[in-house]
Amino acid sequence: MNPRIYLLALAAFVAGIDENLVGGILPLLSRELGVTLSAAGQLTTVFSLTFALCAAPLLSMTSRLERRTLLIAALLTFALGNLGSGLAVNYWMLLVCRIISAGSCALVVVLASTLSASLVEAPLRGRAIGIVFMGISGSLVLGIPLGIAVSESLSWRAPFMLLALLALVIAGLLRLNLPTFASRPSTSLRDYCRQLVIPKLLLAQLVSVLLLTGHFVLFAYLAPYVQQTMGIHGISLSYLYVFFGIAAISGGYCGGWLSDRLGFKQALVLIPALFSLVMALLPWATGSLVSFLALYALWMALSWTISPVVQNYLLHTAPESGEANVGINTSAMHLGVALGAALGGMVIAKGSLEITPLVGALVTALALAAACLSLMAGARRKP
Repeated sequence: MNPRIYLLALAAFVAGIDENLVGGILPLLSRELGVTLSAAGQLTTVFSLTFALCAAPLLSMTSRLERRTLLIAALLTFALGNLGSGLAVNYWMLLVCRIISAGSCALVVVLASTLSASLVEAPLRGRAIGIVFMGISGSLVLGIPLGIAVSESLSWRAPFMLLALLALVIAGLLRLNLPTFASRPSTSLRDYCRQLVIPKLLLAQLVSVLLLTGHFVLFAYLAPYVQQTMGIHGISLSYLYVFFGIAAISGGYCGGWLSDRLGFKQALVLIPALFSLVMALLPWATGSLVSFLALYALWMALSWTISPVVQNYLLHTAPESGEANVGINTSAMHLGVALGAALGGMVIAKGSLEITPLVGALVTALALAAACLSLMAGARRKP
C-alpha cells in the first residue's frame, strides 16, 4: 500500500479527534466560560451540523484548486480554528472558531478519502479508503480520553493548541510527500444536486444514512443501555468504550478489504445484511459477559465497514463525479448520526431503552433494501 495513504489517514485522524474532543471537557468549558452545560454541549451540535452542511458548498467553491494545495490550506485553516479555540476569551469566540474548524474538517476528510483512492490502482481503492477510515474511527478511541487527560493535566485550552500544532506538522509532511493532482473541471452546487436525482447514487447515499441512523439509535445511548442491561459502571465503562473503539478501528480496513476482494457491489449488500442481523441479536447477548463483548464488538466493527464500501461503490459507479459524491456521502453520514440520536431519544421517551437495538435493526434493514434497489437501478440503466 502506498505509504502516503497513511499520512492522509493521520490527517483524517486529527480531524476526527477535533470533532469528538469537546464531549470530554464539557464541565471544564462550562465552568471557565461561565455558560451552562447544555450551552457548552451545543458546541458539538454546531460542529456536526457545520461539518454536514459545508462539505458540498466548500468543495464546489474550491473545485478549480489543485487538490494537494487545497488539503494543505484546509489543514492550515484547521490549525487556525483550533488556535483560536485555545485562545478564546468567551463562549461566542469559541463557537465561531469551532465553526471554522468544522468547515475545514469537512474538506480534510473528503479530500483524504478521494486522494487516497487516486494514489492506488482501482482494485486497491477500497482498502485505501478503509485505511483513511481507520484514522477516523481511531479518533473515536482517543478523542474523548485525550481531551480529558490533556485538559486535566494542563487546561481545557491545551488540547486545541495540540491539535493546531499537529495540523501544522501534517501539512508540512503532506507538502513534502504528496504529489500534485491534475486539476478538475469546475463543479457547481447544481452539479452536486444532479447526483441526487440519479436513482442508483441517491439510493447508495441512503445506505449510509439509514445504516448510521440505525446504529446511533443505540450507540448514542450506549452508556445508559449498558448500565441498565449489564450493570457496568464507572471505570469499567470507560474500558468498555476503548475495547469497542479498537473494534471500530478494524472495521474501516475490513470494509475496504471486503469491497476490493468480494466486490464493491456484493459488499454493498452484504454489510447492511450482516449489520441488521447482528443488531437484531444484540438484546440476547446480554445474558453473559463473553457473548456481550463478542457480539457488541462485531456490531461496532461492522458500523465502520459501510463507509469505505459505499464510497468505493460511488467512485466506481460515477468516477467522473467521484469527489462530489464522496462529499455528499460525508454529509450523509453526519445526517445519519443526527437522525439516529434523535430517533433513539424518541424511542426511549415513548417506549423502552432496551428496545433500541431492535428499532435500530429495523432501520438498518431499510439500508439493505436501499442497497438492493441501487444495484437494480444500475442494472436497468445498462443497454
